[in-house]
Amino acid sequence: MSENPHAVTKTASTSVTETSRRLLELLEHAGATVFAVIDQAAAARTVGQDLRETILVLFGNPAAGTPVMAAHPLAALDLPLRILIWDDSGTTRVSYLDPAAFADRYGVDPELLAKLSVVHMLSDKLAADDAASS
Repeated sequence: MSENPHAVTKTASTSVTETSRRLLELLEHAGATVFAVIDQAAAARTVGQDLRETILVLFGNPAAGTPVMAAHPLAALDLPLRILIWDDSGTTRVSYLDPAAFADRYGVDPELLAKLSVVHMLSDKLAADDAASS
């Protein structure tokens, strides 16, 4: 796995499918908007290729993301937020871009970044919930 200083990866103890289901449940409970759920392995199969289980969830809260994009239009390249849930040789991984990267990439100030930090809590909750259920 290549290293990205801004990518955060955590481990979940349930399957990619179950972890994805749980993430969608958490997002619904939090009142977030789910913009897309992309099953990248299924897309690969449509062109006759194999890919490990890989699901990308795009989500956000326009009340949090809009001020970031209003102040820094190029931040829209990385919004809405995304969580990638993928199989790493039988281990489910939960990965996302650390919102701190927005400061490096676009000069977003800490007050605006705080609004995006929910991604840390969501991924922590997935790892904690999954660990508790095993």
